[in-house]
Amino acid sequence: MTTRFRTTAVLLAAAATLLAGCKSKGDLVLDQGVGVSAVRTTCPAVGIPDYTGDITLFGQPGVKTVSAMDMAATITNLRSTCDDRGAKVYTEATFDVIATRRDASAAQSFELPYFVTVLQGGSSVVTKRVGTVQVNFAAGQDRATATGRAGAFVDTAAATLPAEIREKITKRRKAGDEDAALDPLADPDVKAAVARATFEMLIGFQLTQDQLAYNATR
Repeated sequence: MTTRFRTTAVLLAAAATLLAGCKSKGDLVLDQGVGVSAVRTTCPAVGIPDYTGDITLFGQPGVKTVSAMDMAATITNLRSTCDDRGAKVYTEATFDVIATRRDASAAQSFELPYFVTVLQGGSSVVTKRVGTVQVNFAAGQDRATATGRAGAFVDTAAATLPAEIREKITKRRKAGDEDAALDPLADPDVKAAVARATFEMLIGFQLTQDQLAYNATR
């Protein structure tokens, strides 16, 4: 499950994914009777913030040309599993790193830092951890792959909508009712409650400001 994100100067931000997931027992199914339904679960959405899925290392300070590039890598094939059966929701994600280098004459290894951050309500940082993934190039090899793994816990209670909010969202409305044409998600109280119960797990390379700026402008 992935979602689209915007990046801030500290590599963290998100567009709140209010309703996403896979339908299963206990999920909240929203159906307003117009052929559109959405599912909300306690499992956080998992994604890569904009501009943090790539990293490029240069051999000459201040020179950002192809001839000066040492190595470039991309995070891809992000996938996740979620266990929401207990008091804590545990989400585990794995991803591949595909890397290329310019000089393939000798064996070489790169330790690439990555972060895993949990956001609540699209902006509040709950946790952040930094790990590394090692990419190994054999002599004569200009392409290499590696696999990274990350996990995070979220309180089930915090990710669950209060009963009164669920009632407002799922209330059946008939044509002619005063509130039949009203979108329950536009209610300020409902919108705030959904935001508080919405969590996201973001994964990306731990970049410097210079690396982030390079990604944003290339």
